[in-house]
Amino acid sequence: MAGGAVSNSTYTSSPPSGKQAGNYLFPFILVTSLFFLWGLAYGLLDVLNKHFQEVLNITPKRSTLLQGAYFGAYFIMALPAGMFMNKFGYKKGIIMGLLLYAAGAFLFYPAARALNFDFFLLSLFILACGLACLETAANPYVTVLGPKESSEQRLNLSQCFNGLGSFLGPVIGGALFFGSGKDDLTTVQLTYIAIGVVVLLIAGFFWRTKLPEIKEAEAEGEAVMKDERPLFAHKHFVGGVVAQFFYVAAQVGVGALFINYATEYWQGTSNEKAAYLLSAGMVLFLAGRFVGTALMRKIAPNKLLAIYAFVNVLLCAFVMTGSGAASVYALIAVFFFMSIMFPTIFALGVKDLGKHTKKGASFIVMSIVGGASVPYLMGVVTEKYSTAISYGIPMLCFVVVFYYGWRGYMRS
Repeated sequence: MAGGAVSNSTYTSSPPSGKQAGNYLFPFILVTSLFFLWGLAYGLLDVLNKHFQEVLNITPKRSTLLQGAYFGAYFIMALPAGMFMNKFGYKKGIIMGLLLYAAGAFLFYPAARALNFDFFLLSLFILACGLACLETAANPYVTVLGPKESSEQRLNLSQCFNGLGSFLGPVIGGALFFGSGKDDLTTVQLTYIAIGVVVLLIAGFFWRTKLPEIKEAEAEGEAVMKDERPLFAHKHFVGGVVAQFFYVAAQVGVGALFINYATEYWQGTSNEKAAYLLSAGMVLFLAGRFVGTALMRKIAPNKLLAIYAFVNVLLCAFVMTGSGAASVYALIAVFFFMSIMFPTIFALGVKDLGKHTKKGASFIVMSIVGGASVPYLMGVVTEKYSTAISYGIPMLCFVVVFYYGWRGYMRS
């Protein structure tokens, strides 16, 4: 996804210094490359949505099954990936994820030759299973590749490359899929073959690189250790799962029909130009991370989350009016205010879970499945009413996020 979570774990390894710290540099670079890879895959997804509508002659409702396959894979793979890595370690988990990623990318070639949308769904599902493994591994692992005191800085740095991939995805997709002048899937085949080759090369680097093995121990303060309640008795955690479900649903819904919206309501906008406008939204998303991080020094994270969610409720309400270029700009602005939501909800949701932290984190990752449902519902509303009206669904999702930042985050 678009962001990771701040870890609530302590580690049995001592902070590295000198030569040991230098030994962490190349592994850190490799792990950070994973953030870019899944950002790129996500950035291409919304462009594929519109491209398949035209080349395969499918409806917007059917095309949103791409998001269903993509985020459904996260729901199915999150717990198995965590179990695999608990048994075999981060390195093997990452390699398994990269191999699944490459396999899914290569399957785009026969899917394009067959002009079969269902084949594309299978290919994307396999690819996303790999991404689920990578995201489950990389978020916590990058925090321990160096001194514990700077773990949040390393995670934020890695997340910037995720944003870079999300930005480049629509740029690449817009130029190749819509700008080639060919109304076929040749450029899709070539793009995903190239991605598969790069992913295999990175898997080779991981195979040959000795990654530091770091044992984790749950961070349990004295008050937390005395808390013997089961995981789901923690209301702030349950609220975090619900809020994350609706946030990811909103994020994916906003992007899924973005190109459709821009071409319909901004007169003269081509698919290629709309893809570049989507990239502008991704730039704002990346910028929002830096701004949000700075603002959190002065504003409590839950308050900033509530403010950003409320602003997005207003922006989505305006988007529903379909007011030409102004409403497209409002839709682009939504990306800026979504930027802090995933990691903030995650951190608030797992706070003070003690021995339940790992399991709680897995459930919050599973809640990403929200992204599989809302785009399809938006497609249904689009066919019955209009694309503009369909953005009322993300608006309602942001209402849920607002409530979590206002009240739901409180620990019972």
